[in-house]
Amino acid sequence: MIPREMLKHIRRIEIRTKRMVNDVLAGEYHSVFKGQGVEFEEVREYQPGDDIRTIDWNVTARMGEPFVKRYREERELTVMLVVDASSSSLFGTTGKQKAELAVELSAVLAFSAIKNNDRVGLILFTDRVEKFFPPKKGKKHVLRLIRELLSFEPGGGATNIQNALEFLGRLTKRKSVVFLISDFMSGGYQDALRLVNTRHDLVAISVSDPRELDMPPIGLLELEDAETGEIVVIDTYDRASMHLFTKSASEDVQRLENEMKRLNVDHVSIRTDLSYVDPLIRFFQQRAKRY
Repeated sequence: MIPREMLKHIRRIEIRTKRMVNDVLAGEYHSVFKGQGVEFEEVREYQPGDDIRTIDWNVTARMGEPFVKRYREERELTVMLVVDASSSSLFGTTGKQKAELAVELSAVLAFSAIKNNDRVGLILFTDRVEKFFPPKKGKKHVLRLIRELLSFEPGGGATNIQNALEFLGRLTKRKSVVFLISDFMSGGYQDALRLVNTRHDLVAISVSDPRELDMPPIGLLELEDAETGEIVVIDTYDRASMHLFTKSASEDVQRLENEMKRLNVDHVSIRTDLSYVDPLIRFFQQRAKRY
């Protein structure tokens, strides 16, 4: 039995994200993520405006009048959501945790996929692969994925992106669209990222909170690393310390951006204090220009 509050939460996410998909992202997803090719559908009589390159000369010669071949796009795709559920995803200072934002992003992408008759699967990971849900179609399946994302309690606390990507590589042989959603607070995943990107259509979505980038002057602040348990005390009135903090955070952001460019991986940056709709639309539009 699913708790009443959980059902309400799932329903709110469904309504909000489906409206966004229908009103804003309906055509964007379809135009960017193509199927595996085209396949022959039928032959019909030529009509003014048809491309003469599609004329079937054998049928035309036999029938004594022009006929053209019709093709349809092999649209069906497999979409894999690879979602970081480590302890650092539970951080949030704007009324929304990074984990909550990841759930909404996953819902938007999943509803976009099933609207285009694509299959959606999910890998939840920390320092290990925690759960795997094989790709399926349909609203019922997407609602189950949302429920699992909301109710998930991880067995691990740290982050191992490489392990998750290697699991994906062993699991998925057919080319898929892969959305990797993480705060990327780990290292050592570059080779795995490069390999997945050569085999699949990979999009990295980095999720961050503004307080990870800048700290307001509020005095002494005790911070605990959610993944290691390490505790540090910082003086937010200390301008030199805060300058180093901001500088280091800015360098981390730029390093991630440079890394994605070097590996030729599509990258979308999302923040808990800003709408994720605009970054997604910009990404879709920029990608559409390239393909």
